[in-house]
Amino acid sequence: MRDKATLLFASLGSIIFFFIIVVILNLVLHEFAFNAQGVISAAKDKAVWQAIFLSSYTAFLATLIASIFGTPLAYLLARHDFKGKAIVEGAIDLPVVIPHTVAGIALLLVFGAHGLIGEFSPIRFVDAVPGIVIAMLFVSIPFFINHAKEGFRSIDPKLENVARSLGANQLQAFFKVTLPLAYTSLLAGAIMCWARAISEFGAVIVIAYYPMIAPTLIYERFISSGLKASSPVAAILVMFSLFVFILVRLFSRKSRNRR
Repeated sequence: MRDKATLLFASLGSIIFFFIIVVILNLVLHEFAFNAQGVISAAKDKAVWQAIFLSSYTAFLATLIASIFGTPLAYLLARHDFKGKAIVEGAIDLPVVIPHTVAGIALLLVFGAHGLIGEFSPIRFVDAVPGIVIAMLFVSIPFFINHAKEGFRSIDPKLENVARSLGANQLQAFFKVTLPLAYTSLLAGAIMCWARAISEFGAVIVIAYYPMIAPTLIYERFISSGLKASSPVAAILVMFSLFVFILVRLFSRKSRNRR
């Protein structure tokens, strides 16, 4: 019976797997097979690589900010019950369901030149790198916090209590016991946060159309020159993202084995 259930689950799961693989492989293989010259031209285009590296850099900054400020919040949500906790958790998940153009408009009203913060801030957000970062951060931070929260919840609080009984204070117990044990969940959250950030488009174009990140460049070329000009850039971005994901997965596997 268990083998039949496994076969059923594998059959159903393979539908989703092949759905993802077919869409991605068709894009890449189609471009390399039928539009190789376009791919070569895009690969030689300095603007393409500037956009891809800007996407990677700003996504990294968004992930770094999410990790620094999201980790303490995730720990509090995992370890403590308090009034309004459901509201806090709901607010954290809200960016996932808000249409991203709406998120961009909301960010613009706060960080724009006449916005709540932007009017008084020495940092320029509109059509600037900080604007890209905050747009990416807004839509991606739920992925990090939720992964980190589940990681902290999976750790028995008694381990922290043992550390404290041996003389460690709460902060020392967190850094020496809890954080290392939650490392895998934190890394998974960071990977998902980066991946979601690098793919963001809707919120970014509202607050920072320039400088162009990769999704904006692809959209601009699709609008101005059509599919033939935009699809090679899309294929290169997919290959680049896949390469980065493989490197990160190999690194996380080595770190896990070392631990």
